[in-house]
Order: sequence, then C-alpha cells, then structure tokens
Amino acid sequence: MNTLGIIGGLGPMATAYFLELIVRMTAAERDQDHLPSITLNLPGIPDRTAYVFDHSLESPVPRLMAAAKTLEGLGACAIAVPCVTSHCFYEELAASVSIPWLNAVTETARTLKEEGVRRAGILATSGTVRTGLFQRALEEAGIGWEIPDERGQADVMHLIYQNVKAGKPVELPVFERVAASLRERGCEALILGCTELSLIKRDYPVGGDCLDVLEVLARAAVRQCGKALWPQWERLLGRERE
Repeated sequence: MNTLGIIGGLGPMATAYFLELIVRMTAAERDQDHLPSITLNLPGIPDRTAYVFDHSLESPVPRLMAAAKTLEGLGACAIAVPCVTSHCFYEELAASVSIPWLNAVTETARTLKEEGVRRAGILATSGTVRTGLFQRALEEAGIGWEIPDERGQADVMHLIYQNVKAGKPVELPVFERVAASLRERGCEALILGCTELSLIKRDYPVGGDCLDVLEVLARAAVRQCGKALWPQWERLLGRERE
C-alpha cells in the first residue's frame, strides 16, 4: 500500500489544511479507500525565507533531509512538503532520498500550461521570489510572468507573516490591492505561491483565477500514490469556493 510522507509544520495550519485537501480530493467511499500518510510536524525547522536572505543563519536543509530520511525509512513512497519556500533547496533535498520528492512549483507551471494560461502573477514570499523558482518554471513552460512591485511584495509578506502566521484576521483589502495590480498588468491567473496564501483562499473569496499551490501539491500527492481523484478536482482554476 502506497503511503505518503509529509514534512509538516512549515507552517502548522497549512499542514493541517494540506491533510484536509488530500482527504477531500481522494475519490473514497469508505475509510479504507483513503490515502495512508505519515506526517512529521516539525515547526522548529528554521525559517526558510530568513535563510535565503542571510546564510549566516541556521539552514533548514539538514533538518529537512533528516525528516525525509526518517519518512523513507518508515516506508513512505513519496515526500510532500506543504511549504513553497522549501523548494528553494529542492534539488539538494530530492537527491538525499531514493523516493520521489514532489515539486509543487513545477506542478504549478504544468497545471497553468494545461489550462492554457499565457501570463501568470506570482504571489509568494520574498525568498521564493528572489530565487526565481516560479519565474524559471513558468519560462520553461512557455508562460509569461509578473511579480508585485516593491509595495505589493511588502503587502504579500505582511499578509503571510503579520496576518496568517500570526493567527490574526486577514486584511482582505490588502490582498485585493496586490491582486488587482497584477491583473491590470495582463495576468490571466494568479499563483498563490505560499501555503499561508492558500489559507486566505480557503476562507475568503479571492477569485476563480487564483491557483492555489497547496491544492496543486495535494492533487499531485493523491495521483503519485495511486489514488483516484473526485472529478471536480481534475481542474483547479475557475473553481467555486466550496
């Protein structure tokens, strides 16, 4: 039986929602039809964005590697990390184990290409934006991209760290302001490229053009582990809130 290994706690609420998405997406009619998983909830792993900007800080990589090897030893058939900024270290991390390490960034680019999107806006941490993760993946898929201006990026970080991670109400007008600026620049879809932004989509009406990377990763995990999806989850753009 295929078992998914999850490195969680980056952040904790996003991990809980990732597990919920897997359950909701899996075409299961009884408990026994669902996807087995093992979650290591490790909120103490050093902040990924902080390390991207300052390599004198503790690196999250050794602890992510150790967690992956633990999951592999427990019999996981694949690894998922519901934290987009951790993908800054993807190649190094994926090489540390012999089982697939799901890549939410490349899966997102593939999804946008399948949906016929020609230009996408990137909403993500400053660390993710700085490393060009989504930019490179989109270019390889033949998709144009835009990122927020300096004020808009500060707004995105405020939503992530001062709202969602801090457990405070989301300042939706701030999100709407950043989203509108990207749409005005020709973006046909907006990538919610941080799992904290996924929680905003979960709780607020953000628009059917917003592609949630956490949904992309959950769908990939279900497929990777050999489970079927409910038909309504085959497409992720244009979905109404449930």
